[in-house]
Amino acid sequence: MKIVFLDAATLGDVSFASVSSLGELVCWQTSTPAEAVERVADCDVLIVNKIRVTPELVDAARNLKLICEAATGVNNIDLEYAEAKGIPVRNVAGYSTESVVQSTFMHILNLIGKLPYYDSRVKSGRYSWSGLFTDVSVPFYELDGKTIGIIGMGTIGSRVAKVAAAFGMNVIYYSTSGTSHCRDYPSVPLETLMSESDVISVHAPYNDRTAGLVGARELSLMKNTAIIVNMGRGGIIDEAALAEAVDSGRIAGAGLDVYSEEPLKVSNPISRVVHKERLSLTPHTAWASIEARNRLVEGIAENIRKGW
Repeated sequence: MKIVFLDAATLGDVSFASVSSLGELVCWQTSTPAEAVERVADCDVLIVNKIRVTPELVDAARNLKLICEAATGVNNIDLEYAEAKGIPVRNVAGYSTESVVQSTFMHILNLIGKLPYYDSRVKSGRYSWSGLFTDVSVPFYELDGKTIGIIGMGTIGSRVAKVAAAFGMNVIYYSTSGTSHCRDYPSVPLETLMSESDVISVHAPYNDRTAGLVGARELSLMKNTAIIVNMGRGGIIDEAALAEAVDSGRIAGAGLDVYSEEPLKVSNPISRVVHKERLSLTPHTAWASIEARNRLVEGIAENIRKGW
């Protein structure tokens, strides 16, 4: 059995031993569309992360029996065509929950706690020269008693809610699907969530319901002391409107791990924010703790073991 991974670089330096034990594994670090068509010619199992699996690619893989998504979302795969060809598609769900939750609070605490400022204060020597034992020039706030509004109360959103509650936060949420299935916390309209929350955390998929969900109007409802973080998908928040809200001081800050186009383009409004101290940015890494990536590889191996 030949197993081909077309964009293995997206998983970084992890062991693929559990996958390679199942057959001949060929890992290409990256693949252009043209290269992908050539490289799948004799594969039985195809593994992709962000590579688009088009009808052309499926047809080029004359022995193809299984498509494995090295992620949870499968929007890069033409599912209807794969089904028509009798080729099952399997993804890996739940592998990154704890990684994303931890990254969410990394951004929240970074913004609320003003860590970059205070870290720079000490490392630059300004604290040493100040003559004071402390520095309270830039205030930070406690999460206890504050309200967190979660957009998308799925597996990750629910876990964020539990951690937030452990900090003493009040939790409210907005259901992007229109089905308020979680009974542990109040479900509220989006306008209410935007206006009442001190922290807003986005954990929704990108679809017709969520595209551009948080725009200039929604951001204008936020408290000027509030922050918003997006660990869901780029495109849910209007980045031009967000950049303006951050730079103008309309909101206190934003933490982003995902962007409408990735990697983040230098022309993106987020890249042009002047007050960068109000931003906490990471390069789509919330999913990618070493434990999460190892779980992902094991999940792919298990999907192959199940066969087709």
